[in-house]
Amino acid sequence: MTMTLTDLPGQTPGPALAPLRERFDGIRRIAVLRGGGLGDLLFAMPAVDALAAAYPDARITLLGTPLHKALLEGRPGPVDGVELLPAARGVHGADDAGDPLATARFHDRMRAEGFDLAVQLHGGGRYSNPFLLALGARHTVGTMTGDAAPLERTVPYLYYQHEVVRWLETVAQAGAAPVTMEPVIRVLDEERRRGEELLGGGRGDSAFRGVVVVHPGATDPRRRWPAESFAELARRALNDDHRVVVVGDASDVPTAERIVALAGGERMRGRLVSLAGALTLPELVGVLASADVLVGNDSGPRHLAQAVGTPTVSVYWVGNLINGGPLTRREHRVHLSWTTACPVCGQDSRQPGWTAERCEHDDSFVAEVEVGPVFDDVRQVLALGRRR
Repeated sequence: MTMTLTDLPGQTPGPALAPLRERFDGIRRIAVLRGGGLGDLLFAMPAVDALAAAYPDARITLLGTPLHKALLEGRPGPVDGVELLPAARGVHGADDAGDPLATARFHDRMRAEGFDLAVQLHGGGRYSNPFLLALGARHTVGTMTGDAAPLERTVPYLYYQHEVVRWLETVAQAGAAPVTMEPVIRVLDEERRRGEELLGGGRGDSAFRGVVVVHPGATDPRRRWPAESFAELARRALNDDHRVVVVGDASDVPTAERIVALAGGERMRGRLVSLAGALTLPELVGVLASADVLVGNDSGPRHLAQAVGTPTVSVYWVGNLINGGPLTRREHRVHLSWTTACPVCGQDSRQPGWTAERCEHDDSFVAEVEVGPVFDDVRQVLALGRRR
């Protein structure tokens, strides 16, 4: 049976992305499976918001990663607790069998929790659906490819679909209507204070017109705009009297140092700084929330900046935009590379990895994006001011 938003008692009418199934009865404990990185979690958060609204008396437990736990624990939101996933192939941290003993112990412990509903927001289900079924929940919902184990209610997993929409369509199978269309992460007061300290005063500091945060990293090297392009953008921002702060994890330190050197180095001391490899996750939240704009690639910190309310200007390969780009354009601008083949060997890159294995080359797919139009959008977004 399918229902519309207006058929559901107590549900505020809103955008129906998919027909809503009947809600399950007696749901008190919900498990949500979502491994992966920071961006993966953020894409799933609107679906978790929908579950929380549809089942307001239920406790929601995220089965996630240490990074997810560090971001969500102690933060207001729909997730009541985070259980760390064991090493399991196709679910978390393992390309092979993972750790079968740890996985068995995890499932024993989770079955003792007595979940009423388990929701798979992780992928096509080849590995994640059996993992979810082993939780022993009364009801199961998720996505599946043709070779995946079926759950009680499923939607087909087709690669080219925006991840936020994919997971909202999935939880509609549990009768959960959208209440948000973009991830929202609430910034704690201490995070904002620390972020402003790290930025040298943050937004509104009279010494600068604004703070431009640059994030040059991305998990997939092919998504990375060249350091030279980021450096040229930084030079233009500095010439406009903005402070430029480069952020990233430890792997981004060499690139960040190169950007700083190319953009002015010691001559720009106090106006241009790298914090790459030096921030905790709460500090990164504060820095992003205190910035006036983030410029970066398709990456977790870009998605996090948007989630904490900071405008973004980002560089995307067109295929990644379909799956993970911002949905709005007033404060979130994108610049696209239309490259569809490896720049080195010419292999077609339009198909996802499980249907056509990628070549061994890591050359940038977005190097063709020009600095001028990106910086024009930075100026336009900064001129809009902040709503908050």
